[in-house]
Amino acid sequence: MTDHVIVLTTVDSQDAARRLSRSAVEANLAASGQVTGPIDTTYRHLGEVREGTEWQVTFRTAQDRRVSLEEHLVAEHPYDSPEVLTFGIDAGRAEHLAWITRSTR
Repeated sequence: MTDHVIVLTTVDSQDAARRLSRSAVEANLAASGQVTGPIDTTYRHLGEVREGTEWQVTFRTAQDRRVSLEEHLVAEHPYDSPEVLTFGIDAGRAEHLAWITRSTR
């Protein structure tokens, strides 16, 4: 298991993405949150193929803060069943990884 992770989610507006990013960083659940978008998305929902526009938020956090971050995102997310995906950071500059740890304390 890695000591640091990247957590992704998507939302339906830039404002919602910014709110999630800021609230997670203010709560020391993530060292940073980056908003990317707009992005076009095609997805299946309730048996139908749909298209829409979303914004992605990418968080960097310590592994021991992951569950709390995920709980926060689900609680604050505008979707009923949000996508929250986690990827381990296998390698990185030691100074940057230390910053992630410090920023989530």
